[in-house]
Amino acid sequence: MRTIRPLIAASLALTTAAALAGCATGTPAASEESAAAAVPETLTIEHAQGETEVDTNPETVIVLDLASLDTLDALGVEVAGVAKGNLPSYLSAYEGDEYLNAGTLFEPDYTAIEAAEPDLIIVANRSSEAYPELAEIAPTIDLTLDWADYIPSFQQNAETLGQIFGKEDEVEAALAEIDDKIAETQDAAADAGTGLIVLTSGGEVTAFGPGSRFGWLHDVLGVTPAIEDVEAATHGDPVSFEFLLETDPEWMFVVDRDAATGEGTETAEQILDNEVVAQTAAWESDQVVYLDPAPWYIVMSGLTAVNTMVDQIQDGLS
Repeated sequence: MRTIRPLIAASLALTTAAALAGCATGTPAASEESAAAAVPETLTIEHAQGETEVDTNPETVIVLDLASLDTLDALGVEVAGVAKGNLPSYLSAYEGDEYLNAGTLFEPDYTAIEAAEPDLIIVANRSSEAYPELAEIAPTIDLTLDWADYIPSFQQNAETLGQIFGKEDEVEAALAEIDDKIAETQDAAADAGTGLIVLTSGGEVTAFGPGSRFGWLHDVLGVTPAIEDVEAATHGDPVSFEFLLETDPEWMFVVDRDAATGEGTETAEQILDNEVVAQTAAWESDQVVYLDPAPWYIVMSGLTAVNTMVDQIQDGLS
């Protein structure tokens, strides 16, 4: 399924002069190899805001993107600091004092980050505006996800991290596993009927369609959209309960934003439990699937999160 290739060009940072000098002085081959090993290999990373030269296996890494942290965690890569706000439970270990508190996704702590003398800083969607200032501190890459090209964009980001940290084989195996799960979910969705993904927050409901933040439910996983022309806004197209009844999806996939952020007083179940929504085909058929908001809303992608999200849709449809 994957056709994307990482936009990475590797270049060995060794000089011909150093090699010749070793030969001229009769330096043993073992010494030459040792010297070569001490010089880091560099990669030219093409990302959302340009190109950045990055050393392979950087030692001090600051991550201001939960999807990248998710992937690095799955790959067993150590990081030095993270944005500690709203970490999901499966990444809660990074709340520990051994990890630098690098601020929040929207407001990095520039002073703390600079003091850490990082070798690499990673930003993405929520932290992308901080890129120019962070790039003055250390090599910085922006792995912002492209909602309209979700899976290829996610794959490319994972492969980029795999290249940087020498985890290409692990990434390849993980993506192959996800590809298989996606194919199985597409089979389950083929005859499942129409679906609509909605987000609840503060007692209100917004809907998402193809090409939106959650549009890969339709574009990739194959769930037939109950309606095509939904505005592809970050937080969805505000809709009424009557809209849900008029659209009448056979499946309703629900993300509870307040549960993800710890805000609000009503759960998604409480908001949707009314006489209007109760008349929809999804409600009558008990085909309302409440999705885990941590991967869907907070993390958004990453090897663990995508695995979880695909599993939830496949399980919901089965």
